[in-house]
Amino acid sequence: MSEEMKKRVQSTFSKNKESYVTSATHNNQQDLNLITEWLDPEPNWKGLDLATGGGHVAREMSRWMDHVVASDLTKDMLQNTARHLSGIKNLSYIIADVSSLPFLDESFDVVCCRIAPHHFSEPEKFIKEAYRVLKPRGQFLMIDNIAPEEDYLDLFYNTFEQMRDSSHNRAWKVSEWKTMIQPAGFQVNREVRRKKTLPFRDWLERTLHDKTSQQLVEEYFLQAETEISSYFSIVLKGGSVESFSIDEWMVLCQKA
Repeated sequence: MSEEMKKRVQSTFSKNKESYVTSATHNNQQDLNLITEWLDPEPNWKGLDLATGGGHVAREMSRWMDHVVASDLTKDMLQNTARHLSGIKNLSYIIADVSSLPFLDESFDVVCCRIAPHHFSEPEKFIKEAYRVLKPRGQFLMIDNIAPEEDYLDLFYNTFEQMRDSSHNRAWKVSEWKTMIQPAGFQVNREVRRKKTLPFRDWLERTLHDKTSQQLVEEYFLQAETEISSYFSIVLKGGSVESFSIDEWMVLCQKA
């Protein structure tokens, strides 16, 4: 990850570390249960949760695996998460850049990364590093917000994400992710693309605190053309944005 993007990510998540722990979007238990269902973990496995944030996935993995490492680029975020999860004894914490992981080859049975890759400035390196640290036949599970395949919808989506969060690099299209995942050596075993509805205020205020900047983001939504507004299911109430929907991709891959 570039030094400039590292600083942006660290700044954003240091300032907002508590809001990510309590975020309803990140703490969605139905989503976490689905991760466990897809992985079907064994009790002797060792897992790695990349860009752990509030530690929701790491916490879920620790219920079923022998040991889990929760890693994050942002020290303040990781320390805050460690405090919240201090009662879990089979969890450890390591500060790590996803593009250069501090682990030996073939160290983990599972690598997970959820709602984070859109912050990564070098996604190809992230994929290659996930592959490297997995044991043979190990599983890689990724969930992230994705851009629509249509360029004008892609532009609208990534624009408002960058307006709201300076650490947002890019949400990639599924077609773009596959050009990174498959050449790395992964086999895609399972995938689902789904809609995710976000309460506008909760989403906006999680990372953006300046009222003028918040207003600019809302105006961008309000000025959206009908086709764009329909695609993102923008819901208005009393002239203000109440909620909207984005695309999310969940994919389970296996190392050869």
